[in-house]
This record gives sequence, C-alpha cells and structure tokens, in this order.
Amino acid sequence: MVNLYNTAKKECGYNAVRFMQMTSEIGGLETAKQLILKENETYGFERLWELKRLDLSVEALVLNPEFEDLFTIEERKICKNRLKKYGFNI
Repeated sequence: MVNLYNTAKKECGYNAVRFMQMTSEIGGLETAKQLILKENETYGFERLWELKRLDLSVEALVLNPEFEDLFTIEERKICKNRLKKYGFNI
C-alpha cells in the first residue's frame, strides 16, 4: 500500500494524503477492504483513472495473485468489475 502511494506521488504527482492516513491508522489490509467495499468509487480511484494509472489503484493491487488469499471472492469480484467499468484491462 505504501508502495502504491509512493509510486503515485513520484510518477503522477498525486499525493494521496487521506489514503496514507488511513493506512497508518488501520493498516493496509483494512484500508484496502474499506476502500473497495465503498458503494461508489473513491476520489483516489477516479483521480488515478484521470491520470490513466489505474494500475496504481487498490483494486488492481487486490487482483494481484500475490494477495489473493487476503481477499474474498466477492471483494475480488468488486475490484474486477470496477476496473472493467473504467476500461482497465485486467
């Protein structure tokens, strides 16, 4: 999660302050789960879409096979559908 933040800041100039605040307060896993379970896309997700960098989204991270065991099938499905909705090739 911190790597996502650092890459987005370095490569896109996007400073996701609230994202880092959540991550430091409740941890990366809980932050990811809260963000993906929101009914609508977050500001950060939409901002990364505008920057054409959905590869740096929490949703893309969740679908990484390395983290498959941390998320439910439903959580992964939400991520996949959200990314598809915004034209991101999975």
